[in-house]
Amino acid sequence: MASEQELRKTKANSEHVLLLPFMAQGHLIPTLALAKILDQRTPHTITILNTPLNIQRLRSSLPPNTTIQLSKLPFNPTDHGLPPSSENTDSLPPHLILPFIRASESFQPHLHRLLSSLCSAGCRPLCIISDEFMSWSVDSAREFGIFHSVFNTGGAYGSAIFFSVWTHLPYKNNTTIHTAQDDEDEEFPLPDFPETTLRRSQLSESPRSVEEDDPWAVLFRKHLSFIERSDGMILNTVEELETKGMRHLRSKNRWGRVWAIGPLIRPPSPLPIVETNCIEWLNQHPPASVVYISFGSQNTINLSQMMEMGKGLEASGKPFIWVIRPPTGFDLNDEFRAEEWLPEGLEERIAARKQGVLVKKWAPQMEILGHESTGAFLSHCGWNSVLESLSCGVPIIGWPMGAEQPFNSKLLEEELGVGVEMARWSKAEIRADEVARVVGVVMDGVSEKGGEMRRKAKQIAEVIRGALVEEEGRKGSSIRAIEDFIQTALSNRRIDGCFKTH
Repeated sequence: MASEQELRKTKANSEHVLLLPFMAQGHLIPTLALAKILDQRTPHTITILNTPLNIQRLRSSLPPNTTIQLSKLPFNPTDHGLPPSSENTDSLPPHLILPFIRASESFQPHLHRLLSSLCSAGCRPLCIISDEFMSWSVDSAREFGIFHSVFNTGGAYGSAIFFSVWTHLPYKNNTTIHTAQDDEDEEFPLPDFPETTLRRSQLSESPRSVEEDDPWAVLFRKHLSFIERSDGMILNTVEELETKGMRHLRSKNRWGRVWAIGPLIRPPSPLPIVETNCIEWLNQHPPASVVYISFGSQNTINLSQMMEMGKGLEASGKPFIWVIRPPTGFDLNDEFRAEEWLPEGLEERIAARKQGVLVKKWAPQMEILGHESTGAFLSHCGWNSVLESLSCGVPIIGWPMGAEQPFNSKLLEEELGVGVEMARWSKAEIRADEVARVVGVVMDGVSEKGGEMRRKAKQIAEVIRGALVEEEGRKGSSIRAIEDFIQTALSNRRIDGCFKTH
């Protein structure tokens, strides 16, 4: 791993671009993709800073001849009341996520020392690109006169709503939201985002009931203040896909510097035998006939929901691939016990009829979504999954469970017309008949609803591909955004102790 001395070595006539991702798979994966793009498209030396365990994982994802550098930041989880080896959210229960985010601020003195060493050696970085959860790094960037940009791994629309909601707390005594009729479907305007409205049911319990000193509220306000002081924001999205969200975020940035450089998604890769069998199963089914179900790398559902989901999928009669983990309350690393956690005999029946495949813990998502047999994706609406599905032209059945996911689901259904929401929040009551009904609506390509969703999803896939076009003098919006970001960083180098601005 790169030491401070090694970090002073750069590509010929280049400068350092430092990337500081948050320690979660949904943040590390797009950051690595961003690093690869910057490495390919610029002469600069790209360096990713993170904890030893995450650096080890990132190293295994880099080609052997890469020039991307990886540098360790010291981190002892037990110093922060976290279990040993807790360097990534995928190993943490939900109640430890907040302490984990707070613990990331312990990197600040190490980052300060690194920047001091580089600047003293005449190797001042061109810029720092930090995850929004690592946006405290803006203070160090300011001290050393380094251009700073936040990297938002979410979408523009969902982020705009999320920022607006948490900026205007507390909602506990907001009579606009808490009406006498207590109508969950009543819409209310967002204070600084007049182009959109929310239903009460689209707000989680936290912003609806918190006081100003709520720990999550304090954390979000703190990070939002850091983000406001940054020189710009990079988003893993496509300009044409989220014009409303991009317009709002630009209006909130003092420079108007917001770049949509997506999609940053994992490319298909060679598959182990067990995953190859999954693709072979898809090969046996007609185009757009299979439902793919996955709730991301850090979510599962409770036992009652799992039972109803199994009954509903079987009753739908549609072929399906279900990425399944032990239900809530059980160790996610345990072996999956279908005989206890699914309707009796389900696994045997769907295997005999070739109706379904249960994939334990992990599946090759991009390969499945990109397969012609896949017709819909039942998803938690995490942004990486949304982008992967839309890039493949696959409509989405939404079950958002937390964070900005309900706002992503709102984008899919109300703005883009490529989604339908089946349930909302992790504690939602699920009924088998509703699962079967929604799957039927989306998978029925001849119905007005299903056919329209499929048509729009294919159109959006073309828009996304167009954003990455670079041929015959024509460049897509995401290519232009990357180039503009680099040029902006170059034109804002520190000169004589202050930023040069144009």
